[in-house]
Amino acid sequence: MKHIIITILFFVAASMPVTAQTDSTQQAKSLKIHHAEPLYMDLIRDLGARKGEKEWNVGYGIEAHKDYRINHSFVEYEFSPANRLGLEVEVPFAFYKSAHAQEGAEIPRNRIEGLKLAAQYTFLVSEKHQMSMAGGYMHEFRAHSFYSIDHGRGMLKGNSISPFFIVAKKWGNRINSMIYTGPEWEITPGESRRDLFYQTNASMHYVLPGGNFVGVEVNDEFSGTSHHTVLRPQIKLILASNLSLGFVTGIPTNSRTDGMSFMTRVIFEP
Repeated sequence: MKHIIITILFFVAASMPVTAQTDSTQQAKSLKIHHAEPLYMDLIRDLGARKGEKEWNVGYGIEAHKDYRINHSFVEYEFSPANRLGLEVEVPFAFYKSAHAQEGAEIPRNRIEGLKLAAQYTFLVSEKHQMSMAGGYMHEFRAHSFYSIDHGRGMLKGNSISPFFIVAKKWGNRINSMIYTGPEWEITPGESRRDLFYQTNASMHYVLPGGNFVGVEVNDEFSGTSHHTVLRPQIKLILASNLSLGFVTGIPTNSRTDGMSFMTRVIFEP
């Protein structure tokens, strides 16, 4: 509850100085401030996205846990059918391997994690304050493992619903900050479960000449029984005008159950 209150106060404070400024939001709908986008908890589209923008992302990562290792991969497509509106389709995969020589430890089974559909709308772009604010919604159709599907469980395991808010601000020409936050409900009908999580993802980036950047994300996840925090130093390299490469390292604050992780992301804008 403390973190939810802090987040609400941040939104109130951030919106107060820009409520009187309507010229940038009403007269220039295509206005866009180029904020540095986090590489791990990436956005549905750029804040203030313009109609016709498109982007492909392909990624791969390794995540260590106490008893097993996860090999993640994903393919996602982002596009903007209208100014300031972004839509996304993502298909993530997960492949598990035991972390021990013996196979005694029980580990999750390989799976297509599901199908993610998301929408995001940038409702404020303030050129004067170099600030953007957006809201959105993500829905994930979570899938059973390949093993369960082969044994007659069906494809769909449950659903995850996640509304979110985003506040981003540029501090001069180089420094970018962003907060991405919101609850997530995981609903699993077959197990009569409904789990609630709350996420707060804060990031800070320093943009180098040419669009390359270095930065860090702090990913916090809270539930009624647990709290996980992961620090994610990252770097983005611009390879061409429409092609870039991102590298992210995950450092958990609780190393007893969670281990280091690594992810790379290829970003292509046709």
